[in-house]
Amino acid sequence: MTRRVIAACTQVPEPTPVTESGLTSREQEVLRLVARGLSNTEIASTLFISEATVSTHINRLLAKLGLRDRAQAVRYAYESGVVRPGSDPG
Repeated sequence: MTRRVIAACTQVPEPTPVTESGLTSREQEVLRLVARGLSNTEIASTLFISEATVSTHINRLLAKLGLRDRAQAVRYAYESGVVRPGSDPG
């Protein structure tokens, strides 16, 4: 019984890609700022939140979208139309 409980608790499901609509509005906002090249410090300052909160939002949006890192998030943002080249960062 103990082995089954431990096995169930240690299994991590594969993240599945979702559309942007699967993100919270704050996660969408953070994704747009990441795609614009802002650092966590700059995002925190822009949104008036802590760097730890920015990091949490980034980690959650990466997991929801099935992405490995910020570079993939930037690519996703441009390819999905979340941001467009040359558009206003605000």
